[in-house]
Amino acid sequence: MLFRQIFDEKLAQYAYLIGCQETGEALLVDPERDIDQYLDLAEEEGVEIVAVTETHIHADFLSGAREFAERFDTKLYLSDEGDENWKYEWAQEPKVSGGAYDVEWLYDTDTFHIGNIEITAVHTPGHTPEHLSFLVTDKGGGANESMGIITGDFVFVGDLGRPDLLESAAKVEGAMDPSARTLYDSVQRFLDLPDHLQVWPAHGAGSACGKALGAVPQSTIGYEKRFNPMIDAARRDKDHFVDAILEDQPEPQIYFARMKRDNKGGAPVLGQLPSPRALTSRELETVANDEEALIVDTRLDRSAFMAHHIPGSLYAPMNNTFNTVIGSLVEDETTPIYLIIDEDDVEEAVRDLVRIGYDNVKGFADIETLQRYFQDDGASETIEEITFDDVDARMQKQDTEVLDVRYRSEFDARHVDGALNASYTRMPEYEADLPTDKTLLVHCASGARAAAASSFLRRTGRDVVYVNDDFDNYESKQKEAVAA
Repeated sequence: MLFRQIFDEKLAQYAYLIGCQETGEALLVDPERDIDQYLDLAEEEGVEIVAVTETHIHADFLSGAREFAERFDTKLYLSDEGDENWKYEWAQEPKVSGGAYDVEWLYDTDTFHIGNIEITAVHTPGHTPEHLSFLVTDKGGGANESMGIITGDFVFVGDLGRPDLLESAAKVEGAMDPSARTLYDSVQRFLDLPDHLQVWPAHGAGSACGKALGAVPQSTIGYEKRFNPMIDAARRDKDHFVDAILEDQPEPQIYFARMKRDNKGGAPVLGQLPSPRALTSRELETVANDEEALIVDTRLDRSAFMAHHIPGSLYAPMNNTFNTVIGSLVEDETTPIYLIIDEDDVEEAVRDLVRIGYDNVKGFADIETLQRYFQDDGASETIEEITFDDVDARMQKQDTEVLDVRYRSEFDARHVDGALNASYTRMPEYEADLPTDKTLLVHCASGARAAAASSFLRRTGRDVVYVNDDFDNYESKQKEAVAA
């Protein structure tokens, strides 16, 4: 049996390629939308992807299942469990290219084969109503018991999938508590599985699909039974578990609702990656004056951005936060996007964007072009930057407010007295309630989230000051002042 785990570091997402080397057939589980990466891997491994399945309707990336089915008539194995509101609508309709999808609808305990590999569906609702896990048995290798289980967003290493997303992200009112109770029941079934089974999750540390995911890529059922705190909570009564699993869940990125919508109704067929063109400094000036365009500045040096950037630019550094920043702060996926970026990073950025549904990537300018733009007297602006040394004095002014853009749970644990709180992951939703007639001192835990939030709020016309400092420094100074 061939088994490959494919990791997207920025989305902390795992897809799985499982192949029968005797027949040359392979199954792909939970693919992202830019499917060329999986086609290349399958070719390298000498197998053909003949089927695609998913653990559930995803909230944090656009699925590649429809892409495979439209372009290659690939067989689909999809869940038909759950309630009527969470079905794969697109797979029940005619293909864009005509004809019906080749889909087999799965229910609990259903089994299918890829060559000599047996896959058994296990209905594990709670994160979502339709959620399936998959037991994998290498029949061709002589096994009569499963080697492991692909758990999707049900069981992670050290955590469980959050049951609040249908309510907190997709706005299904009243779904949170019942989903948590359903998840409790699914865990009871998990506890009955053999300890030797390997656990292959859909996400690792950094994903917002849980609150404390481990950075280890796989585990075993026995290990999770012993050391997963949420599974331990499920050994107690249901009410205790519900309280534990719902406590301190971070506010999900605002784009999660759109991913749910599109993965349910059908993600647009991508075909090929967008190919943004390089801009001259004069063309960059034209873009800067285009009110419909969004310039995304990806420089890693956030102080350089604050000191000098094109007016209206959104700051989204080209690191592991890139997807989160764009997905949290750009509501309209049709917005024409232009990147300030090193040319070597353009393809990576394009992949990051299409994975969360931003296909309209029109052009880019490298750092040298940006500098020429400034040298040619192109419009620029500055956002004032301070540290926590300055915050206490600044906040004494009546026309000033401190804005904490950390998660609510972080804010509740400790915060600047009198500060406002609005998590940057849902800033477009919270922004309307923020004052427009005051200067906002914007901070987070380290300065990273506050940098993106400051650029967003400046785009709305607000007067902002960026606090580039660690919140621990502020707390230390406060303790010293009390001790004195």
